[in-house]
Amino acid sequence: MRTPRRLIAGLFVLPLLSGCFASSGDDASASSGSGDGARLRVALPFAPTENYSPYGQDAMLLSRLGVIEGLTKLDANGTAVPALAESWRSENGGRSWLFTLRDARFQNGQAVTAKAVAAALTAAGKADPAPSALAGVKLTAEAEDDQRVRVSAGKADPVLPLRLSNPSLSVFAPKAYTKKGTVNVVGTATGPFALTGVDGDTAATLNRFDDYWGGRAQASGVTARFVSDGTARANALRTGEVDIAEALPVAQVASLDEDDVHEVDTARNTSLYLNTKSGTFTDAGLRAAAREAIDTSVIAKGAYEGYAVPAQGLFGPALTWAAGKRVEPAGRARATAPDGERVTLAAYSDRPELPETAQVLQQQLNKAGFEVKLDVRTYARLEGDLLSGKFDAAVFSRNMMLDTGDPVTVLASDYTCDGSNNLSFLCDRNVDKLVAAAQAESGTAERQDAAMKAEAAVLGTDSVIPLVHMRLVEGIATSVKGALPDPYERTLIGTGTRR
Repeated sequence: MRTPRRLIAGLFVLPLLSGCFASSGDDASASSGSGDGARLRVALPFAPTENYSPYGQDAMLLSRLGVIEGLTKLDANGTAVPALAESWRSENGGRSWLFTLRDARFQNGQAVTAKAVAAALTAAGKADPAPSALAGVKLTAEAEDDQRVRVSAGKADPVLPLRLSNPSLSVFAPKAYTKKGTVNVVGTATGPFALTGVDGDTAATLNRFDDYWGGRAQASGVTARFVSDGTARANALRTGEVDIAEALPVAQVASLDEDDVHEVDTARNTSLYLNTKSGTFTDAGLRAAAREAIDTSVIAKGAYEGYAVPAQGLFGPALTWAAGKRVEPAGRARATAPDGERVTLAAYSDRPELPETAQVLQQQLNKAGFEVKLDVRTYARLEGDLLSGKFDAAVFSRNMMLDTGDPVTVLASDYTCDGSNNLSFLCDRNVDKLVAAAQAESGTAERQDAAMKAEAAVLGTDSVIPLVHMRLVEGIATSVKGALPDPYERTLIGTGTRR
């Protein structure tokens, strides 16, 4: 079984900024309250942890800020729609796909060509570790002519256009790629805003890219600050220091103007991942005992104050197709009564509901007979130990559609023996078999049916205990128009976002 990977950063030097937000009078465009050209001020919960490498989670940050894009993107229904590619078609029974590019330019002024796109995708395919969207895929790309590029996954892949919507497969200018395999994203992407500088892991500055193929953005730029404390983000919105505060703590909602609070149904779950490789929960009976001890309704009403619902499985109500296809888990082990087994339960504080969820779980598991110790840190400090399996259990928040918009892909990455994001360290022959069968399906309905069978097999192992399905709470000032919060958490700032 492969250990979940720690994402490797792309290393490069960025110009430093002296501060986070311009004070009143320091920058006319930043202090301007309205009108075309006003800069947007945004507070985000997660700092970049990989020096803005496009091959890990920092790509999602760059996508939400409007910096990067790939050949396709997801619409509200989770369907692949045009981005840098204006059209595509499958060839050779789906073993390859031919993409026709639109007329676009990189932020350094160079034209986006098929050769440049092929080189970018080839570099992503060779990245080590590979982007999560390429789990189990051998991606190759070659230019057919100046405006067409042929992309293959090494075998028939009916969801390749969905894979290419992942921000980790964004396209950059040739000068961005180094011989060491790193990528310098400063001024080399194709989105409506160009990253121009950072202040360590606390802030970043973006300026409008006037030659963006989708039209000139209405804001002149974005000043982003990374603030892990949710109360601080809410206070910054309330005092007018920021225009947008992402992922507000539900405990802060009542203190804000209701017109500034926006709720979005998401495909995000909070779940309890149990380490099946080492420690207490290698025992399937104790995993079953943990599941039986947990009352998810208490978590939904308490930690999430009604901004979540008790989980029904891995795929929640935001995915409307899931409820009618759900399969009851089978083959679960009989619960073994705990007898003071010690458990270390990890959670990260960047999402403020998670530590409170961990406290509720601690109480419930202690009552059942476990002895639970909590370890709560910021995600940046927790990630290494989490991915190396140093905890018995972890409370983790996961958008099930974030990687590709395809339910099968997330099952493969999170729950198979070779999964790149397997936080439970699960390696179950039946699960792998059912996931492989789902990967072979090409029809949307058939793929969903197969995914739900695989979901039932995963839940049958009790390696993960889904807790709640979440609603995203975004703080957006009434002066802001055109913000783009979405269920897949890939967008936030676009060409029409303005104040």
